[in-house]
Amino acid sequence: MARSHPPGSQEGPVQRAASRLLRERGGRVLVVDDAEGIRTYLANVLELRGYHVDTAEDGRRALALLDAGAAPDVILLDVMMPGLDGLETLRRIREAHPTVNVVMLSVVGRAQTIVEAMQLGAIDYLNKPFEEEELDIVLRNALEKRDLERERERLLDEVGYDLDSAVWLSPQMHRIRQVLEQISDTDVTVLIQGESGVGKEIVTRAVHQLSTRRGGAFVKVNCAALPTDLLESELFGYEKGAFTGAGSRKPGKFEAADGGTIFLDEIGEMSTTLQAKLLQVLQDGQFTRLGGNEDVHVDVRVVCATNRDLEGMVRGGAFREDLFFRLNVVSLRIPPLRERRDEIPALVSTFLARYSARYGKQRPRLSQRLQRSFERYAFPGNVRELENMIKRIVVLESESSVLQDLLGGERRQGLKPSTLETLLIELEQTAGDLPLREVGARAALEVERQAIESVLYQTNWNRRQAARILSVSYKTLLQKIRVCGLQPD
Repeated sequence: MARSHPPGSQEGPVQRAASRLLRERGGRVLVVDDAEGIRTYLANVLELRGYHVDTAEDGRRALALLDAGAAPDVILLDVMMPGLDGLETLRRIREAHPTVNVVMLSVVGRAQTIVEAMQLGAIDYLNKPFEEEELDIVLRNALEKRDLERERERLLDEVGYDLDSAVWLSPQMHRIRQVLEQISDTDVTVLIQGESGVGKEIVTRAVHQLSTRRGGAFVKVNCAALPTDLLESELFGYEKGAFTGAGSRKPGKFEAADGGTIFLDEIGEMSTTLQAKLLQVLQDGQFTRLGGNEDVHVDVRVVCATNRDLEGMVRGGAFREDLFFRLNVVSLRIPPLRERRDEIPALVSTFLARYSARYGKQRPRLSQRLQRSFERYAFPGNVRELENMIKRIVVLESESSVLQDLLGGERRQGLKPSTLETLLIELEQTAGDLPLREVGARAALEVERQAIESVLYQTNWNRRQAARILSVSYKTLLQKIRVCGLQPD
């Protein structure tokens, strides 16, 4: 096992990020291992990173601590222990304390043991010896999962739905849900396509939850996050000695997902070399680990997602045609948010509740003007863009910057061409036949109209306040509003 940093040494960037995250969020870990040296080592390493740590020498002691009221965010549970072993301890933890996140520790690296642990509800596993960076990543993911679960419960209590339920409120998404229910008792491969930020992962998790494999593991792999060599070892595992640093056999994500579902996100970023190996898994249900010769058999349902045009990539030779046909058994296109505006009010409420609680801010009331802008805006960044807008409003306690972005976006998107733009087009088409005086008068009127409209929006159509800002009389402003044809939306 990797040693902790000696005094005076520098933490790596991953460790610094993890330490900062833990200081901000806090976290309690229960270490369950029959080896006193490992318990002591892990306790020291984790306490240096800001965790509160409890230890137990066997499964019975761990269960006794939980029954007595210990509430760890994560349990690090050794597989091989005398008496009550790790798998049986895990089974009893899931029965009595189903919300606790458990990470398995194993020196054996047996694929079947890891698969069984994932099926019993473990969220991840680490093979001994492991690097401290691996431990940091696994525990950080566990904390994020804890936060999401707590947030989901709170949102359901507060607004009646969370993000996973809000995205199904539009007719388009309801139809997609019906398709998922129709294929729930099958193992067909599903390809989910759509722009970035539309909610493809939520749909993928629904594929798993509605299927007969819901009791198995759901394993996600981001194909764009790792270079080819690392992605291959992540997916298919490796044998001892396969490369420098491979001190023991490590099963891959396909083995961890055996009996469940594997989600290959950003499948369009996978190299053609790995595409061939993935095709073999889809055809035969088998593969070889990196550095190995033995065939590994798995029973896994594959769900893929991408924001790229796979058919275009096939034509360009960047994606294998035979793999595309294998993946494209059931193809779902997730429409962009601009095509499912029925969801926007529920999404806004969800994000307002989420970030007001997260940052300890009072939940803001959004103006009618902002809500009207949401109804018109095209949201090129989809749900993720809306989420970031609401986050900014909560953190800054102001909607002005978001409103300016929305209004600017509307003009850039050409939702409503201005009179000035129309005038310029007309001038180009008539080659300057319009008299210069008329050009100047119409341009001035349009500039004046835009200035008045902007101030009226800022004041929520308080005409007297707008007149003071524009330094004109109330009567003059009313006259110009009529001339410019302005009306509240």
